[in-house]
Amino acid sequence: MSTQADANMFHLNDNVDALRQEIVQLKAKLAAAATSSSATNAGETNSLQNNMKHHDILIIGAGPTGLGALARLSQQSTSPNCHLIEARDGPGGLAYTTTTKEGFMFDTGGHVIFSHYTFFDELINTAVGGDGPEHWNTLKRVSHVRMNNTWIPYPFQNNLTFLSLEEQETCLLGAIDATAVAATATSKPKDFDEWILRVMGEGIANIFMRPYNFKVWACPPSTMQCSWLGERVATVNAKQLVSDVLHKRAAQQQWGPNAMFRFPTTGGTGQIWKDVANNCCGNKEAQQYDTKVIHVDTNTKQVTIQDLQGQTSIVTYNKMLTTMPLDQFLTLCDNEIKNATIDQWNTNNDMNDKPNENEKETKKNQDDNQEPPIGCVYSSSHIIGLGIRGTHEHGDKCWQYFPDDNCPFYRCTVFTNYSKDHAPNDDVMLPTIINGDGSVPNETASKAGPYWSLMLEVSESKKYKPVNTKKSKESQHLPQVVYDTIIGCMNTGMIKSTDEIVSIHYERLEYGYPTPSLGRDAALEVALPLLKSKDIWSRGRFGAWKYEVANQDHSCMQGVEAIDNMLHGSLETTVSYPSIVNKRGGKNEDIHYEKKMG
Repeated sequence: MSTQADANMFHLNDNVDALRQEIVQLKAKLAAAATSSSATNAGETNSLQNNMKHHDILIIGAGPTGLGALARLSQQSTSPNCHLIEARDGPGGLAYTTTTKEGFMFDTGGHVIFSHYTFFDELINTAVGGDGPEHWNTLKRVSHVRMNNTWIPYPFQNNLTFLSLEEQETCLLGAIDATAVAATATSKPKDFDEWILRVMGEGIANIFMRPYNFKVWACPPSTMQCSWLGERVATVNAKQLVSDVLHKRAAQQQWGPNAMFRFPTTGGTGQIWKDVANNCCGNKEAQQYDTKVIHVDTNTKQVTIQDLQGQTSIVTYNKMLTTMPLDQFLTLCDNEIKNATIDQWNTNNDMNDKPNENEKETKKNQDDNQEPPIGCVYSSSHIIGLGIRGTHEHGDKCWQYFPDDNCPFYRCTVFTNYSKDHAPNDDVMLPTIINGDGSVPNETASKAGPYWSLMLEVSESKKYKPVNTKKSKESQHLPQVVYDTIIGCMNTGMIKSTDEIVSIHYERLEYGYPTPSLGRDAALEVALPLLKSKDIWSRGRFGAWKYEVANQDHSCMQGVEAIDNMLHGSLETTVSYPSIVNKRGGKNEDIHYEKKMG
Protein backbone atom coordinates (compact mmCIF):
# COMPACT_ATOMS: atom_id res chain seq x y z
CA MET A 1 0.00 0.00 0.00
CA SER A 2 2.87 2.22 0.78
CA THR A 3 4.35 1.39 -2.58
CA GLN A 4 1.08 2.33 -4.39
CA ALA A 5 0.88 5.57 -2.47
CA ASP A 6 4.45 6.39 -3.36
CA ALA A 7 3.67 5.65 -7.00
CA ASN A 8 0.62 7.90 -6.96
CA MET A 9 2.58 10.63 -5.29
CA PHE A 10 5.27 10.28 -7.94
CA HIS A 11 2.78 10.69 -10.78
CA LEU A 12 1.19 13.66 -8.99
CA ASN A 13 4.53 15.36 -8.51
CA ASP A 14 5.36 14.60 -12.13
CA ASN A 15 2.12 16.24 -13.29
CA VAL A 16 2.71 19.26 -11.06
CA ASP A 17 6.23 19.68 -12.46
CA ALA A 18 4.87 19.45 -16.00
CA LEU A 19 2.17 22.00 -15.18
CA ARG A 20 4.76 24.31 -13.67
CA GLN A 21 6.86 24.04 -16.82
CA GLU A 22 3.81 24.89 -18.98
CA ILE A 23 3.08 27.93 -16.79
CA VAL A 24 6.67 29.11 -17.10
CA GLN A 25 6.55 28.67 -20.88
CA LEU A 26 3.19 30.49 -21.10
CA LYS A 27 4.51 33.39 -19.02
CA ALA A 28 7.50 33.61 -21.31
CA LYS A 29 5.25 33.69 -24.38
CA LEU A 30 3.01 36.37 -22.80
CA ALA A 31 6.03 38.47 -21.87
CA ALA A 32 7.42 38.15 -25.38
CA ALA A 33 4.03 39.08 -26.88
CA ALA A 34 3.72 42.07 -24.54
CA THR A 35 7.21 43.21 -25.43
CA SER A 36 6.46 42.83 -29.11
CA SER A 37 3.12 44.65 -28.79
CA SER A 38 4.71 47.41 -26.74
CA ALA A 39 7.44 47.79 -29.28
CA THR A 40 4.90 47.84 -32.11
CA ASN A 41 2.71 50.43 -30.37
CA ALA A 42 5.73 52.49 -29.46
CA GLY A 43 6.93 52.22 -33.02
CA GLU A 44 3.53 53.28 -34.35
CA THR A 45 3.38 56.14 -31.87
CA ASN A 46 6.91 57.22 -32.66
CA SER A 47 6.21 56.88 -36.37
CA LEU A 48 2.99 58.93 -35.99
CA GLN A 49 4.81 61.60 -34.03
CA ASN A 50 7.85 61.59 -36.29
CA ASN A 51 5.57 62.08 -39.30
CA MET A 52 3.69 64.99 -37.72
CA LYS A 53 3.48 67.98 -40.01
CA HIS A 54 3.63 71.44 -38.50
CA HIS A 55 1.83 74.50 -39.83
CA ASP A 56 1.94 78.10 -38.72
CA ILE A 57 -1.78 78.38 -39.48
CA LEU A 58 -4.15 75.41 -39.77
CA ILE A 59 -7.56 75.96 -41.38
CA ILE A 60 -10.39 73.48 -40.87
CA GLY A 61 -13.10 73.69 -43.52
CA ALA A 62 -13.13 74.73 -47.20
CA GLY A 63 -16.34 76.74 -47.23
CA PRO A 64 -16.43 80.51 -47.83
CA THR A 65 -14.78 81.20 -44.46
CA GLY A 66 -11.84 78.83 -44.91
CA LEU A 67 -11.29 79.82 -48.53
CA GLY A 68 -11.55 83.51 -47.65
CA ALA A 69 -8.82 82.96 -45.07
CA LEU A 70 -6.63 81.06 -47.53
CA ALA A 71 -7.12 83.77 -50.16
CA ARG A 72 -6.10 86.42 -47.64
CA LEU A 73 -2.99 84.44 -46.72
CA SER A 74 -2.03 84.20 -50.38
CA GLN A 75 -1.87 88.00 -50.50
CA GLN A 76 0.82 88.25 -47.84
CA SER A 77 4.28 89.33 -48.96
CA THR A 78 5.70 86.52 -46.85
CA SER A 79 3.03 83.88 -46.62
CA PRO A 80 3.06 81.79 -43.43
CA ASN A 81 3.16 78.01 -43.68
CA CYS A 82 -0.57 77.29 -43.86
CA HIS A 83 -2.69 74.22 -44.53
CA LEU A 84 -6.43 73.62 -45.06
CA ILE A 85 -8.27 70.41 -44.15
CA GLU A 86 -11.76 69.58 -45.45
CA ALA A 87 -13.92 66.52 -44.75
CA ARG A 88 -15.77 66.71 -48.07
CA ASP A 89 -14.26 65.83 -51.44
CA GLY A 90 -14.11 69.44 -52.66
CA PRO A 91 -14.49 73.12 -51.75
CA GLY A 92 -17.67 75.08 -51.03
CA GLY A 93 -18.86 73.94 -47.61
CA LEU A 94 -22.62 74.55 -47.50
CA ALA A 95 -22.37 76.66 -50.67
CA TYR A 96 -22.10 73.80 -53.13
CA THR A 97 -24.11 72.73 -56.16
CA THR A 98 -25.29 69.24 -57.09
CA THR A 99 -26.03 68.02 -60.62
CA THR A 100 -28.58 65.22 -61.02
CA LYS A 101 -28.03 62.35 -63.44
CA GLU A 102 -30.59 64.00 -65.71
CA GLY A 103 -28.53 67.20 -65.89
CA PHE A 104 -30.38 69.56 -63.50
CA MET A 105 -28.34 71.69 -61.09
CA PHE A 106 -29.51 72.53 -57.58
CA ASP A 107 -27.81 74.64 -54.92
CA THR A 108 -27.77 73.58 -51.30
CA GLY A 109 -30.36 76.13 -50.23
CA GLY A 110 -31.17 79.67 -51.26
CA HIS A 111 -27.81 81.20 -52.17
CA VAL A 112 -27.54 84.46 -54.12
CA ILE A 113 -24.78 87.05 -54.31
CA PHE A 114 -25.33 90.42 -52.65
CA SER A 115 -22.42 91.92 -50.85
CA HIS A 116 -21.53 94.22 -47.99
CA TYR A 117 -17.80 94.16 -48.83
CA THR A 118 -15.59 95.42 -51.64
CA PHE A 119 -13.03 92.68 -50.86
CA PHE A 120 -15.64 89.97 -51.39
CA ASP A 121 -16.76 91.43 -54.72
CA GLU A 122 -13.18 91.68 -55.96
CA LEU A 123 -12.34 88.15 -54.80
CA ILE A 124 -15.21 86.34 -56.51
CA ASN A 125 -14.94 88.48 -59.67
CA THR A 126 -11.26 87.56 -59.92
CA ALA A 127 -12.06 83.91 -59.27
CA VAL A 128 -14.65 83.50 -62.03
CA GLY A 129 -12.80 85.67 -64.53
CA GLY A 130 -14.53 89.04 -64.34
CA ASP A 131 -17.66 90.98 -63.43
CA GLY A 132 -19.30 91.06 -66.88
CA PRO A 133 -22.56 89.46 -68.13
CA GLU A 134 -20.67 86.45 -69.48
CA HIS A 135 -19.91 85.53 -65.86
CA TRP A 136 -22.85 86.96 -63.91
CA ASN A 137 -26.59 87.36 -64.31
CA THR A 138 -27.83 90.46 -62.49
CA LEU A 139 -31.42 89.99 -61.32
CA LYS A 140 -34.12 91.95 -59.57
CA ARG A 141 -35.70 90.15 -56.66
CA VAL A 142 -39.31 89.33 -57.50
CA SER A 143 -40.67 87.70 -54.35
CA HIS A 144 -44.15 87.11 -52.98
CA VAL A 145 -45.91 85.52 -50.06
CA ARG A 146 -48.34 82.81 -51.17
CA MET A 147 -51.26 82.84 -48.76
CA ASN A 148 -54.87 81.79 -49.18
CA ASN A 149 -54.25 81.21 -52.89
CA THR A 150 -53.12 84.83 -53.32
CA TRP A 151 -49.73 86.20 -54.33
CA ILE A 152 -48.88 89.04 -51.93
CA PRO A 153 -45.76 91.10 -52.77
CA TYR A 154 -42.87 90.83 -50.32
CA PRO A 155 -42.56 92.04 -47.62
CA PHE A 156 -46.00 90.98 -46.44
CA GLN A 157 -46.26 93.58 -43.69
CA ASN A 158 -45.89 96.43 -46.18
CA ASN A 159 -48.47 95.10 -48.66
CA LEU A 160 -51.68 94.66 -46.69
CA THR A 161 -53.79 95.99 -49.56
CA PHE A 162 -53.71 92.49 -51.09
CA LEU A 163 -55.53 90.96 -48.09
CA SER A 164 -59.25 90.56 -47.56
CA LEU A 165 -61.09 93.47 -45.96
CA GLU A 166 -61.40 91.60 -42.67
CA GLU A 167 -57.67 90.77 -42.59
CA GLN A 168 -56.77 94.35 -43.49
CA GLU A 169 -58.79 95.63 -40.54
CA THR A 170 -57.22 93.12 -38.14
CA CYS A 171 -53.70 93.98 -39.28
CA LEU A 172 -54.20 97.76 -39.28
CA LEU A 173 -55.78 97.87 -35.83
CA GLY A 174 -52.98 95.69 -34.50
CA ALA A 175 -50.31 97.93 -36.06
CA ILE A 176 -51.92 101.05 -34.54
CA ASP A 177 -52.07 99.43 -31.10
CA ALA A 178 -48.43 98.33 -31.46
CA THR A 179 -47.37 101.90 -32.22
CA ALA A 180 -48.90 103.06 -28.96
CA VAL A 181 -47.31 100.22 -26.98
CA ALA A 182 -43.88 100.83 -28.51
CA ALA A 183 -44.11 104.55 -27.72
CA THR A 184 -44.58 103.87 -24.00
CA ALA A 185 -42.31 100.82 -23.62
CA THR A 186 -39.51 101.22 -21.09
CA SER A 187 -37.54 98.10 -21.94
CA LYS A 188 -36.41 96.16 -25.00
CA PRO A 189 -38.45 93.18 -26.22
CA LYS A 190 -37.40 90.05 -24.35
CA ASP A 191 -37.66 87.77 -27.39
CA PHE A 192 -38.48 87.69 -31.11
CA ASP A 193 -42.18 87.11 -30.52
CA GLU A 194 -42.46 90.18 -28.31
CA TRP A 195 -40.54 92.17 -30.94
CA ILE A 196 -43.08 91.12 -33.58
CA LEU A 197 -45.99 92.20 -31.38
CA ARG A 198 -44.39 95.49 -30.45
CA VAL A 199 -43.36 96.42 -34.00
CA MET A 200 -46.21 94.95 -36.09
CA GLY A 201 -49.10 94.13 -33.78
CA GLU A 202 -51.24 91.11 -33.05
CA GLY A 203 -52.89 90.96 -36.47
CA ILE A 204 -49.75 90.69 -38.62
CA ALA A 205 -48.24 88.39 -35.97
CA ASN A 206 -51.06 85.86 -36.11
CA ILE A 207 -51.79 86.02 -39.83
CA PHE A 208 -48.21 85.85 -41.10
CA MET A 209 -45.19 86.41 -38.85
CA ARG A 210 -45.79 83.64 -36.31
CA PRO A 211 -46.74 80.83 -38.72
CA TYR A 212 -44.11 81.75 -41.29
CA ASN A 213 -41.23 82.10 -38.83
CA PHE A 214 -42.13 78.78 -37.24
CA LYS A 215 -41.85 77.15 -40.67
CA VAL A 216 -38.47 78.83 -41.26
CA TRP A 217 -36.82 78.32 -37.88
CA ALA A 218 -38.61 75.14 -36.79
CA CYS A 219 -39.15 76.65 -33.36
CA PRO A 220 -41.52 79.23 -31.83
CA PRO A 221 -40.41 82.89 -32.10
CA SER A 222 -40.70 83.09 -28.31
CA THR A 223 -37.61 80.84 -28.02
CA MET A 224 -35.51 83.24 -30.09
CA GLN A 225 -33.77 86.49 -29.24
CA CYS A 226 -34.25 89.64 -31.34
CA SER A 227 -30.81 91.26 -31.38
CA TRP A 228 -30.05 89.55 -34.71
CA LEU A 229 -32.79 91.27 -36.71
CA GLY A 230 -31.07 94.36 -38.17
CA GLU A 231 -31.68 94.31 -41.93
CA ARG A 232 -33.23 90.85 -41.88
CA VAL A 233 -36.87 91.81 -41.16
CA ALA A 234 -38.77 94.81 -42.49
CA THR A 235 -40.46 97.00 -39.87
CA VAL A 236 -43.77 98.80 -40.39
CA ASN A 237 -45.06 102.36 -40.36
CA ALA A 238 -48.69 102.34 -39.23
CA LYS A 239 -49.56 105.61 -40.98
CA GLN A 240 -48.05 104.41 -44.24
CA LEU A 241 -49.93 101.12 -43.96
CA VAL A 242 -53.26 102.94 -43.55
CA SER A 243 -52.51 105.20 -46.51
CA ASP A 244 -51.48 102.27 -48.74
CA VAL A 245 -54.61 100.30 -47.89
CA LEU A 246 -56.93 103.27 -48.46
CA HIS A 247 -55.35 103.95 -51.84
CA LYS A 248 -55.14 100.23 -52.68
CA ARG A 249 -51.46 100.42 -53.58
CA ALA A 250 -48.49 98.15 -53.07
CA ALA A 251 -45.33 99.23 -51.28
CA GLN A 252 -43.49 101.66 -53.52
CA GLN A 253 -39.94 100.53 -52.89
CA GLN A 254 -38.07 97.24 -52.97
CA TRP A 255 -36.91 96.40 -49.46
CA GLY A 256 -33.72 94.78 -48.22
CA PRO A 257 -30.07 94.39 -49.21
CA ASN A 258 -30.89 91.68 -51.78
CA ALA A 259 -33.41 93.70 -53.81
CA MET A 260 -30.86 93.31 -56.62
CA PHE A 261 -28.55 90.31 -56.68
CA ARG A 262 -26.10 88.42 -58.87
CA PHE A 263 -25.86 84.76 -59.80
CA PRO A 264 -23.21 82.93 -61.84
CA THR A 265 -24.18 82.17 -65.43
CA THR A 266 -22.74 78.66 -65.23
CA GLY A 267 -22.09 76.04 -62.59
CA GLY A 268 -24.34 77.35 -59.81
CA THR A 269 -23.12 78.79 -56.53
CA GLY A 270 -20.72 75.90 -56.06
CA GLN A 271 -18.69 76.94 -59.10
CA ILE A 272 -17.82 80.26 -57.44
CA TRP A 273 -16.03 78.52 -54.60
CA LYS A 274 -14.37 75.96 -56.84
CA ASP A 275 -12.94 78.91 -58.78
CA VAL A 276 -11.86 80.68 -55.58
CA ALA A 277 -10.08 77.52 -54.42
CA ASN A 278 -8.39 76.98 -57.79
CA ASN A 279 -7.55 80.56 -58.74
CA CYS A 280 -7.20 82.67 -55.58
CA CYS A 281 -5.79 80.53 -52.78
CA GLY A 282 -2.12 80.15 -53.66
CA ASN A 283 -0.46 76.74 -53.53
CA LYS A 284 -3.10 74.08 -54.22
CA GLU A 285 -1.06 71.53 -52.25
CA ALA A 286 -2.08 73.46 -49.13
CA GLN A 287 -5.64 72.15 -49.60
CA GLN A 288 -6.32 68.64 -48.29
CA TYR A 289 -9.75 67.08 -48.94
CA ASP A 290 -11.50 63.88 -47.81
CA THR A 291 -9.90 64.35 -44.40
CA LYS A 292 -11.81 64.78 -41.15
CA VAL A 293 -10.76 65.93 -37.71
CA ILE A 294 -11.26 63.35 -34.94
CA HIS A 295 -9.50 65.01 -31.96
CA VAL A 296 -8.01 68.35 -30.95
CA ASP A 297 -5.61 68.78 -28.07
CA THR A 298 -5.60 72.51 -27.42
CA ASN A 299 -2.72 72.32 -24.94
CA THR A 300 -0.21 70.51 -27.16
CA LYS A 301 -1.76 72.08 -30.30
CA GLN A 302 -2.07 68.69 -31.93
CA VAL A 303 -4.92 67.71 -34.26
CA THR A 304 -5.60 64.07 -35.10
CA ILE A 305 -7.02 63.65 -38.59
CA GLN A 306 -8.34 60.68 -40.55
CA ASP A 307 -8.52 60.02 -44.29
CA LEU A 308 -11.06 57.97 -46.26
CA GLN A 309 -9.07 54.77 -45.71
CA GLY A 310 -9.24 55.24 -41.95
CA GLN A 311 -5.55 56.12 -41.66
CA THR A 312 -4.85 58.63 -38.90
CA SER A 313 -2.09 61.18 -38.57
CA ILE A 314 -1.29 64.19 -36.43
CA VAL A 315 -0.71 67.77 -37.50
CA THR A 316 0.45 70.55 -35.23
CA TYR A 317 -0.14 74.27 -35.49
CA ASN A 318 0.67 77.63 -34.01
CA LYS A 319 -2.75 79.12 -34.73
CA MET A 320 -5.95 77.55 -35.99
CA LEU A 321 -9.06 78.76 -37.82
CA THR A 322 -11.92 76.28 -37.45
CA THR A 323 -15.16 76.61 -39.39
CA MET A 324 -16.69 73.40 -38.08
CA PRO A 325 -20.03 73.73 -36.25
CA LEU A 326 -19.05 74.99 -32.82
CA ASP A 327 -20.82 72.22 -30.92
CA GLN A 328 -19.11 69.54 -33.04
CA PHE A 329 -15.71 71.13 -32.59
CA LEU A 330 -16.07 71.38 -28.81
CA THR A 331 -16.91 67.67 -28.53
CA LEU A 332 -13.63 66.85 -30.29
CA CYS A 333 -11.51 68.97 -27.94
CA ASP A 334 -9.69 67.96 -24.80
CA ASN A 335 -11.49 67.75 -21.47
CA GLU A 336 -10.37 71.20 -20.35
CA ILE A 337 -12.30 72.83 -23.19
CA LYS A 338 -15.29 70.49 -22.96
CA ASN A 339 -15.59 70.89 -19.20
CA ALA A 340 -15.72 74.67 -19.52
CA THR A 341 -18.23 74.74 -22.36
CA ILE A 342 -20.31 71.95 -23.83
CA ASP A 343 -20.43 69.77 -20.71
CA GLN A 344 -21.95 72.60 -18.70
CA TRP A 345 -24.41 73.55 -21.43
CA ASN A 346 -25.64 69.98 -21.84
CA THR A 347 -26.67 69.76 -18.19
CA ASN A 348 -29.25 72.48 -18.78
CA ASN A 349 -30.35 71.81 -22.33
CA ASP A 350 -34.12 72.19 -22.62
CA MET A 351 -34.15 73.37 -26.25
CA ASN A 352 -33.12 70.32 -28.27
CA ASP A 353 -34.51 66.97 -27.15
CA LYS A 354 -32.69 63.79 -27.99
CA PRO A 355 -33.85 62.52 -31.39
CA ASN A 356 -36.53 59.87 -31.62
CA GLU A 357 -35.40 56.50 -32.97
CA ASN A 358 -37.14 57.22 -36.25
CA GLU A 359 -35.45 60.58 -36.62
CA LYS A 360 -31.99 59.81 -35.21
CA GLU A 361 -29.14 60.67 -37.53
CA THR A 362 -25.51 60.35 -36.60
CA LYS A 363 -23.74 63.64 -37.11
CA LYS A 364 -20.36 63.72 -38.79
CA ASN A 365 -17.53 63.66 -36.22
CA GLN A 366 -20.02 63.50 -33.35
CA ASP A 367 -21.49 60.83 -31.07
CA ASP A 368 -25.11 60.22 -32.03
CA ASN A 369 -26.11 60.50 -28.36
CA GLN A 370 -24.52 63.93 -27.97
CA GLU A 371 -27.04 66.75 -27.68
CA PRO A 372 -26.16 70.21 -28.97
CA PRO A 373 -25.47 72.64 -26.15
CA ILE A 374 -28.28 74.97 -25.17
CA GLY A 375 -26.58 77.93 -26.85
CA CYS A 376 -25.93 76.03 -30.08
CA VAL A 377 -29.49 75.53 -31.26
CA TYR A 378 -29.93 74.93 -34.97
CA SER A 379 -32.42 73.75 -37.55
CA SER A 380 -31.81 71.06 -40.14
CA SER A 381 -32.67 71.60 -43.80
CA HIS A 382 -34.25 69.35 -46.40
CA ILE A 383 -33.46 70.45 -49.96
CA ILE A 384 -35.79 69.18 -52.69
CA GLY A 385 -35.11 69.91 -56.34
CA LEU A 386 -37.68 69.20 -59.08
CA GLY A 387 -36.78 69.13 -62.77
CA ILE A 388 -39.93 69.61 -64.86
CA ARG A 389 -40.71 69.25 -68.55
CA GLY A 390 -42.46 72.10 -70.32
CA THR A 391 -42.69 75.81 -69.51
CA HIS A 392 -43.89 77.62 -66.38
CA GLU A 393 -46.22 80.55 -65.76
CA HIS A 394 -44.22 82.25 -63.01
CA GLY A 395 -42.60 84.96 -65.12
CA ASP A 396 -39.45 86.29 -63.51
CA LYS A 397 -40.30 85.22 -59.96
CA CYS A 398 -37.27 84.38 -57.80
CA TRP A 399 -37.86 82.94 -54.34
CA GLN A 400 -41.35 82.83 -52.82
CA TYR A 401 -42.57 82.42 -49.22
CA PHE A 402 -45.19 79.96 -47.96
CA PRO A 403 -46.67 80.39 -44.45
CA ASP A 404 -49.74 78.16 -44.98
CA ASP A 405 -49.91 74.53 -43.89
CA ASN A 406 -50.91 73.17 -47.32
CA CYS A 407 -47.24 72.57 -48.14
CA PRO A 408 -44.22 71.48 -46.06
CA PHE A 409 -41.78 74.00 -47.56
CA TYR A 410 -41.31 77.57 -46.38
CA ARG A 411 -39.51 78.78 -49.48
CA CYS A 412 -39.53 77.88 -53.16
CA THR A 413 -37.17 79.20 -55.84
CA VAL A 414 -37.77 79.06 -59.58
CA PHE A 415 -34.17 78.00 -59.99
CA THR A 416 -33.97 78.09 -63.77
CA ASN A 417 -34.87 81.80 -63.63
CA TYR A 418 -31.39 82.37 -62.20
CA SER A 419 -29.65 80.67 -65.12
CA LYS A 420 -30.58 78.51 -68.10
CA ASP A 421 -27.54 76.42 -67.18
CA HIS A 422 -29.55 74.85 -64.33
CA ALA A 423 -31.53 72.64 -66.75
CA PRO A 424 -30.43 70.35 -69.59
CA ASN A 425 -30.77 71.38 -73.20
CA ASP A 426 -34.22 71.14 -74.75
CA ASP A 427 -33.21 68.25 -77.01
CA VAL A 428 -32.23 65.97 -74.12
CA MET A 429 -34.61 63.00 -73.96
CA LEU A 430 -35.91 62.15 -70.49
CA PRO A 431 -38.70 59.91 -69.16
CA THR A 432 -41.34 61.17 -66.71
CA ILE A 433 -40.74 60.00 -63.12
CA ILE A 434 -43.97 61.23 -61.53
CA ASN A 435 -46.80 63.58 -62.43
CA GLY A 436 -47.48 66.89 -60.71
CA ASP A 437 -50.37 65.38 -58.74
CA GLY A 438 -48.18 62.55 -57.45
CA SER A 439 -49.62 59.93 -59.79
CA VAL A 440 -47.67 57.40 -61.83
CA PRO A 441 -47.19 58.50 -65.46
CA ASN A 442 -49.19 56.63 -68.10
CA GLU A 443 -46.18 56.43 -70.40
CA THR A 444 -42.51 56.02 -69.58
CA ALA A 445 -41.02 56.78 -72.99
CA SER A 446 -38.31 59.45 -73.03
CA LYS A 447 -39.27 62.80 -74.54
CA ALA A 448 -37.53 66.08 -75.25
CA GLY A 449 -37.85 69.36 -73.31
CA PRO A 450 -37.95 72.28 -72.76
CA TYR A 451 -37.21 72.04 -69.04
CA TRP A 452 -37.42 74.20 -65.93
CA SER A 453 -36.86 73.63 -62.22
CA LEU A 454 -37.91 74.42 -58.67
CA MET A 455 -35.77 74.28 -55.53
CA LEU A 456 -37.64 73.95 -52.23
CA GLU A 457 -36.56 74.14 -48.59
CA VAL A 458 -38.10 72.41 -45.57
CA SER A 459 -36.87 73.04 -42.02
CA GLU A 460 -36.63 70.51 -39.21
CA SER A 461 -36.02 70.44 -35.48
CA LYS A 462 -36.28 67.33 -33.36
CA LYS A 463 -38.18 69.02 -30.56
CA TYR A 464 -40.69 71.24 -32.35
CA LYS A 465 -40.86 70.25 -36.02
CA PRO A 466 -39.90 66.68 -36.99
CA VAL A 467 -39.91 65.71 -40.66
CA ASN A 468 -40.92 62.30 -42.00
CA THR A 469 -38.17 60.93 -44.24
CA LYS A 470 -39.48 57.36 -44.46
CA LYS A 471 -40.67 56.00 -47.78
CA SER A 472 -44.10 57.38 -48.56
CA LYS A 473 -47.14 55.12 -48.75
CA GLU A 474 -48.31 56.90 -51.87
CA SER A 475 -45.03 56.55 -53.78
CA GLN A 476 -42.75 53.85 -52.42
CA HIS A 477 -39.60 55.15 -54.14
CA LEU A 478 -39.83 58.65 -52.61
CA PRO A 479 -39.34 59.85 -49.02
CA GLN A 480 -42.57 61.19 -47.54
CA VAL A 481 -41.19 64.74 -47.32
CA VAL A 482 -40.41 64.68 -51.06
CA TYR A 483 -43.85 63.36 -52.00
CA ASP A 484 -45.52 65.93 -49.71
CA THR A 485 -43.43 68.65 -51.32
CA ILE A 486 -44.64 67.67 -54.79
CA ILE A 487 -48.26 67.75 -53.61
CA GLY A 488 -47.54 71.06 -51.86
CA CYS A 489 -46.28 72.51 -55.13
CA MET A 490 -49.59 71.60 -56.74
CA ASN A 491 -51.58 72.97 -53.78
CA THR A 492 -49.82 76.33 -53.97
CA GLY A 493 -49.91 76.69 -57.74
CA MET A 494 -46.18 76.22 -58.29
CA ILE A 495 -46.88 73.25 -60.59
CA LYS A 496 -49.96 71.85 -62.31
CA SER A 497 -51.35 68.36 -61.80
CA THR A 498 -50.43 67.50 -65.39
CA ASP A 499 -46.81 68.68 -65.16
CA GLU A 500 -44.23 65.99 -65.84
CA ILE A 501 -41.43 65.74 -63.27
CA VAL A 502 -38.34 64.25 -64.91
CA SER A 503 -35.69 64.73 -62.21
CA ILE A 504 -35.77 64.74 -58.40
CA HIS A 505 -32.95 65.83 -56.09
CA TYR A 506 -33.17 65.35 -52.34
CA GLU A 507 -30.72 65.81 -49.50
CA ARG A 508 -30.89 66.49 -45.79
CA LEU A 509 -28.45 68.84 -44.09
CA GLU A 510 -28.06 68.19 -40.38
CA TYR A 511 -26.84 71.77 -39.96
CA GLY A 512 -29.09 74.13 -41.92
CA TYR A 513 -29.34 77.42 -40.02
CA PRO A 514 -27.81 78.55 -36.71
CA THR A 515 -30.76 79.64 -34.57
CA PRO A 516 -30.39 82.93 -32.67
CA SER A 517 -31.74 81.30 -29.52
CA LEU A 518 -32.21 83.02 -26.18
CA GLY A 519 -29.13 81.28 -24.78
CA ARG A 520 -26.88 81.77 -27.78
CA ASP A 521 -24.94 84.88 -26.76
CA ALA A 522 -24.21 83.60 -23.25
CA ALA A 523 -22.77 80.42 -24.75
CA LEU A 524 -20.68 82.28 -27.33
CA GLU A 525 -19.34 84.68 -24.72
CA VAL A 526 -17.76 81.66 -22.99
CA ALA A 527 -16.72 79.47 -25.91
CA LEU A 528 -15.26 81.88 -28.45
CA PRO A 529 -12.90 83.77 -26.08
CA LEU A 530 -11.82 80.52 -24.43
CA LEU A 531 -10.87 79.02 -27.79
CA LYS A 532 -9.12 82.20 -28.84
CA SER A 533 -7.04 82.09 -25.64
CA LYS A 534 -5.80 78.77 -27.01
CA ASP A 535 -4.96 80.37 -30.40
CA ILE A 536 -8.11 78.99 -32.02
CA TRP A 537 -10.45 81.25 -34.00
CA SER A 538 -13.89 79.63 -34.45
CA ARG A 539 -15.55 81.50 -37.32
CA GLY A 540 -18.08 81.09 -40.12
CA ARG A 541 -21.78 80.31 -40.43
CA PHE A 542 -21.69 77.66 -37.69
CA GLY A 543 -18.22 78.34 -36.29
CA ALA A 544 -19.25 81.72 -34.88
CA TRP A 545 -22.94 80.72 -34.79
CA LYS A 546 -24.26 84.17 -35.72
CA TYR A 547 -27.06 84.05 -38.28
CA GLU A 548 -26.94 87.82 -38.75
CA VAL A 549 -23.50 87.50 -40.34
CA ALA A 550 -23.87 84.08 -41.97
CA ASN A 551 -24.33 84.89 -45.65
CA GLN A 552 -21.60 84.00 -48.14
CA ASP A 553 -20.04 87.46 -48.03
CA HIS A 554 -20.14 87.60 -44.22
CA SER A 555 -18.71 84.10 -43.89
CA CYS A 556 -15.90 84.78 -46.33
CA MET A 557 -14.96 87.99 -44.55
CA GLN A 558 -14.95 86.30 -41.15
CA GLY A 559 -12.10 84.18 -42.50
CA VAL A 560 -10.32 87.20 -44.00
CA GLU A 561 -10.60 89.22 -40.80
CA ALA A 562 -9.51 86.27 -38.65
CA ILE A 563 -6.25 86.05 -40.63
CA ASP A 564 -5.68 89.80 -40.27
CA ASN A 565 -6.28 89.46 -36.55
CA MET A 566 -3.83 86.55 -36.27
CA LEU A 567 -1.10 88.30 -38.21
CA HIS A 568 -1.57 91.96 -37.33
CA GLY A 569 -4.02 92.19 -34.43
CA SER A 570 -6.63 93.92 -36.61
CA LEU A 571 -10.22 94.25 -35.43
CA GLU A 572 -12.63 91.52 -36.55
CA THR A 573 -15.53 93.79 -37.40
CA THR A 574 -17.90 91.23 -38.91
CA VAL A 575 -18.11 88.81 -36.02
CA SER A 576 -17.80 91.51 -33.35
CA TYR A 577 -20.06 94.24 -34.73
CA PRO A 578 -22.69 92.78 -37.11
CA SER A 579 -24.79 95.95 -37.06
CA ILE A 580 -21.86 97.98 -38.40
CA VAL A 581 -21.13 95.73 -41.38
CA ASN A 582 -24.84 95.40 -42.13
CA LYS A 583 -25.57 99.10 -42.19
CA ARG A 584 -28.03 99.77 -44.97
CA GLY A 585 -26.79 101.28 -48.17
CA GLY A 586 -23.16 100.97 -47.11
CA LYS A 587 -20.27 98.94 -48.41
CA ASN A 588 -17.29 98.02 -46.27
CA GLU A 589 -14.25 99.21 -48.23
CA ASP A 590 -11.51 98.93 -45.60
CA ILE A 591 -9.62 96.18 -47.42
CA HIS A 592 -9.34 95.04 -51.02
CA TYR A 593 -8.47 91.86 -52.85
CA GLU A 594 -5.79 91.91 -55.50
CA LYS A 595 -4.33 88.62 -56.66
CA LYS A 596 -0.67 88.28 -55.88
CA MET A 597 1.26 87.59 -59.08
CA GLY A 598 4.11 85.14 -59.37
